[in-house]
Amino acid sequence: MQFSKKQKRVLTWWCQGGAYDALICDGAVRSGKTFSMGVSFFLWAMTCFDGKQFGLCGKTILSLRRNLLTDLMPYLRRLGMHCQEKRSENLLTVRLNDHENQFLLFGGRDESSAALIQGSTLAGVLLDEAALMPRSFVEQACARCSVAGSRLWFNCNPEGPQHWFYQEWIQKAKQRRALYLHFTMEDNPALTPRIRARYRSAYSGVFFRRFVLGEWVAAQGLVYDFFDRKQNAVPVPDGAFSEWRVSIDYGTANPASFGIWGKKDAVWYRVQEYYYDSRREGRQKTDAEYAEDLKRLLNGRIVTRVIVDPSAASFIETLRRENFPVIRADNSVSDGIRVTANLLKNGQMVICEGCTDCLREIELYCWDAQGEKDAPKKEHDHAMDDMRYFAMDLAGRTARGFAATWVERGGF
Repeated sequence: MQFSKKQKRVLTWWCQGGAYDALICDGAVRSGKTFSMGVSFFLWAMTCFDGKQFGLCGKTILSLRRNLLTDLMPYLRRLGMHCQEKRSENLLTVRLNDHENQFLLFGGRDESSAALIQGSTLAGVLLDEAALMPRSFVEQACARCSVAGSRLWFNCNPEGPQHWFYQEWIQKAKQRRALYLHFTMEDNPALTPRIRARYRSAYSGVFFRRFVLGEWVAAQGLVYDFFDRKQNAVPVPDGAFSEWRVSIDYGTANPASFGIWGKKDAVWYRVQEYYYDSRREGRQKTDAEYAEDLKRLLNGRIVTRVIVDPSAASFIETLRRENFPVIRADNSVSDGIRVTANLLKNGQMVICEGCTDCLREIELYCWDAQGEKDAPKKEHDHAMDDMRYFAMDLAGRTARGFAATWVERGGF
């Protein structure tokens, strides 16, 4: 396998005595940092230690296996390592020559995750996508590394410049005796020029600057700044659609927004919508009334899925009693916006001209520049929320493809 100059630096940094206590790799998606770091981490652990425990951390254990271990373990075996995983225990045992070590798998999804790693004694820890983990979890993982000679390994894609990891680790790399390496897609020899061009065309605005240029920049301006109603909104296509789905953002005091999505030639069109603002109309509707409105909107169409705001428990139950195939939406906001932007930009989701409220909101939907974390302003967001629910469901239920790059940040 061919490695770039920067990847070789990752592979060998620990051979230089005690110059550094930690390695930090950040930068663009698909830039080769994750795989080279994984190889280096295991080579270091199996060369320098025997009979010790190490930590492997991702946002979730599922994402850790997908982003790191799926590609890494076959390569480690080719290097002569014997790898045995006990999935029920989230434990990986690795042998090389006369050395054997254990690697514990942890997920750092939220603040409560810190308790999972507390109490472990580790000789080193690798944190994949460290910027997506809560600070309490990362700090607890670092505190567990009390074995002599232990080192810390971090990789991530950029977030905002006020992010705690950028402020406390990247900005203070020298103070923390950390080697900091910034990656671009050019540092990954496995990527062809065509693939690099495809990634560049998939992102815009803040996502382009972060995931393609690898910059820690603030989210500001319009969320979907690439969208142009004149160019991107289209008439409803002629002919039959192969499938119908509905996305719903539920509201009583706030507006309720329904989107009808039809599939035609591998593209999903938002062909029709329903938008009810109780403040404007002067009357709130009941769950039963909304269910009847949905039936009228569908006008006999058979839907395979109705994706509903997960907080709308009573409305979900009402729809189920009416025999609608209801699914609770994934309400991850920042991930959902990334996925929606990719699907819109790639033409896999299209908004039709008659969806006036969705088109109105997309031209007003903007980032909250005052917040510490990436978040849109809580206004003009009801059709935006139902569209995001649909996009997350679509990306999560299709084969792992380019539209789902928000969960596939790893790579060679």
